[in-house]
Amino acid sequence: MKKSNSNRYAFGLGTIGRDMLYSLISMYLIFYLTDILRLPNSVLWWVTIIIMGARIFDALNDPIMGVIVDNTKSRFGKFKPWIAIGAVTSGIFTILLFTDFGLGGTGYVLLFAFLYVMWGISFTANDISYWSMLPALSMNQTEREKIGAFARICANIGLFFIVAGIVPITNALGDALGGMKQAYFVFSIIIVVIMLAGQSITLFGVRESKAIVRHDEKTTLKGMVRAIFRNDQLLYTAISMALFMIGYVTTTGFGLYFFKYAYGDEGMYSIFAVVLGISQITALLLFPLFSKRFNRRTLYTGATVLVLAGYVIFFFSPMNMLFIGTAGILLFIGQAFIQLLMLMFLADTVEYGQWKLGKRNESVTFALQPFINKMGGAIASGIVGATVIISGINDAVSADDVTARGLLIMKMAMMVLPLFFILAGYIIYRFKYRIDRKMFDEILSDLEGRGEIKSEK
Repeated sequence: MKKSNSNRYAFGLGTIGRDMLYSLISMYLIFYLTDILRLPNSVLWWVTIIIMGARIFDALNDPIMGVIVDNTKSRFGKFKPWIAIGAVTSGIFTILLFTDFGLGGTGYVLLFAFLYVMWGISFTANDISYWSMLPALSMNQTEREKIGAFARICANIGLFFIVAGIVPITNALGDALGGMKQAYFVFSIIIVVIMLAGQSITLFGVRESKAIVRHDEKTTLKGMVRAIFRNDQLLYTAISMALFMIGYVTTTGFGLYFFKYAYGDEGMYSIFAVVLGISQITALLLFPLFSKRFNRRTLYTGATVLVLAGYVIFFFSPMNMLFIGTAGILLFIGQAFIQLLMLMFLADTVEYGQWKLGKRNESVTFALQPFINKMGGAIASGIVGATVIISGINDAVSADDVTARGLLIMKMAMMVLPLFFILAGYIIYRFKYRIDRKMFDEILSDLEGRGEIKSEK
């Protein structure tokens, strides 16, 4: 029990800073480029294309990084070396992305392309090795849920620190330092320091389960393809996750734009984010209680209903925080449950793949998570970037400069389109995913009988 508690806290605390850093890049880099650097449309189109292309390119490399991690052998294990390398390098490139080099036109486009691609590769090394460690901490579904729930709570603390804090903190830094460019530069340094501190807790505090029997055979590229495409439950989980993430990241990507140009009060964004953050973290704290009374399929269905209700209320809501806040709470409570359930589905496909294919591939399996996040983020960034240009938001200075048509375009892209993606993901899960608790226990029993795992009891 002491070891499992230690793992739970050391693993979870490591992701607070990681999600601060990832949220800063994925949600606010475009805002920094449009509203702080004030890039012209001609450059912003190229930047949008670069972001989409780089994320797709990086996503395609994720399974290869999974192979590299799976084949790593060191005195520190196969996960920790890449966690450390990825944390340091992604931190450096994050700071550089928020550095004003005084360039414009082609020079800036080329520099941005290099920095963004390198950031993606660096963060991938950390992300795959970090999350693929989760199945190696315990093979007990209940314990995995506890570890995963605490990790998601910490991740959401990181996310909502950025969402709630970016406006007041950068404004305060801007006043102190004489400009918003300097403010974002210093803010990025603060986030990187927090990220490195948290990752150090994971590196020194986590211990892997001794119940897993490791074999010496390497994972080849052919084996990687086999591990992904012959694991049907992994594929269905990946497709469902991808559709959900496209919808979710598209909505969150519009958050600051919505409050600045639709609601008309940029400062209310931080208050809104605090309320949502508390709601989401509360949902994650309560998840273990709900999981004792309801199976995962019922929980996913209920969470999807909450998300649907949230989107409908949000779209038809007047610019009143009572309605907008209610919609946001429903949306983010449902989203918290779905993201945690997706993480558990993905973890359980590791043993399913080992049972079906005869080889345990944690990192190749969890390489699909950043692959999905990046593909979802690439599509979402494309939607956000194109929408702020087409709607006229990129040329606006205040809410008065955006037409009613422009606001409707943003609302459709922010609320209607994402809902279709999320519902499609649920339908695929509902009819194709079949690893319930009974089946998982039977898989563990078979693996133990084959001598591929040991009992954790």
